[in-house]
Order: sequence, then structure tokens, then C-alpha cells
Amino acid sequence: MDVWQLELLQALERAGDENTVFALILGASLTLDFDYCAYGLQVPYPLSSPKAIVMNNYSAPWRERYTQARYLETDPTILHGRKSERPILWSDQLYADTPELWEEAQAHGLRNGLSQSMLNKGGSCAMLTVARSDADISERELCHKGEKLRWLANTAHASLSSILSTQHRSAVAPTLTEREREVLKWTADGKSASEISDVLTLSKNTVDFHIKNAVRKLGTANKTAAVVRAAMLGLLF
Repeated sequence: MDVWQLELLQALERAGDENTVFALILGASLTLDFDYCAYGLQVPYPLSSPKAIVMNNYSAPWRERYTQARYLETDPTILHGRKSERPILWSDQLYADTPELWEEAQAHGLRNGLSQSMLNKGGSCAMLTVARSDADISERELCHKGEKLRWLANTAHASLSSILSTQHRSAVAPTLTEREREVLKWTADGKSASEISDVLTLSKNTVDFHIKNAVRKLGTANKTAAVVRAAMLGLLF
């Protein structure tokens, strides 16, 4: 392991927030001769429209344009990263179906890049991208730096995913009472309202009341959907 890797790990242990962590990851990408760095995390909730959280040092005009044009939905690096952890090198061929995106990215200095995704069993997907405006990424450079870039991607994900996921859950998760959480847990185990009333020594009407409140707070159509959303938000653990 190189000195910069050891120093990065030591600095990450002291980092207390996502901005400090990202600044350290950016510094490491600069050490590897890349001027730009981006980390993106797609959390699997809400199910109908998974949230993407992105951090990068791209120019403000390009970030605004990327969002305005909804390039997140068509970016081939992201489409690839959702299915495979194989690192992907930017090229004209890669962007053949999205020439406007490729042309605009290059105009903002993003001409040569490499993207590495990380897929989790829980449904989340993360990607680290490093890029620069000059000097093609040669096969020799890939052979020399490939393992280091994969290491950096995994380190970035390990450091940022927990912070960002927790913040997102806190922002979107409603506050359930202990009893509401309890009846949802039993519902998740397949218990009916009558069975839950026996387990908790409550009336069935009281159980129905707590389930109804949980459904309302979670903004779902029924108790089954409420259980799924609560579980994905980490409210049942």
C-alpha cells in the first residue's frame, strides 16, 4: 500500500462529515493525476423513484445543465454501473447514443474519465468517477493505476455511503411511535390484526388504529406498502 493510501485511511478516521470525506477522496484522485472527482449514491427508496445523491467538483454550470437536461437518466456510465461493477472508460463509442451529453461534458472540461460502480445486495448502487480535461488514459496508465482506482472507489463508498444513506433516511423518514413500529413488525411477520391484538394484549380496534396511523405517516396506500417502506427506511430495526 502506498503512503498516500495510508495517509488517506488515517485522515478518513478523523473525518466527521461527508464534505470532509469527499475533500479527502478528491485529494487522492488528484494524487492519481485526475482533476475531477464525483461520487454518486442511489438509494433504493422511495421504490417508485429512487433518490440519487451526488457529490462532485464539476463546474457549477455543468452541474446545473446536467440536472436540467436530466442526463442522469441517460448517462451511459450510470446505466452501465447499475448492472456491472466492471470499470468503464469514457470513449466516443460509449457515448454513441448520447452525443449531446458527450459533447457538452467535453465542453466543460470532462474529456477523459473512468467510472467504477459498487453494487449492494440491499439495492443501492454507488459510483466513483475520476476525470480530467487533458491527456488520454492509456492502457499503460490503466494497468498501473487500475487497482489503486478500484481501491479508492471502495474506500470512498465505505466512507460516504453510510453517512449519506443515514442523512437521506432521516430527511424522508416519518416519526413512528414505538407501538406503530411494533404492529408493523408483527405485520411484516405475516400476523393479522387479530393475531397481533392477542400477542400485544390489545383490542383489534387499537391495533387497526396504530396500523392506520402508520400507513398515513408513511404515505402509502395500505399496510403492506407501509411495511415495505418502513423496512427500507430502517424504521423496523
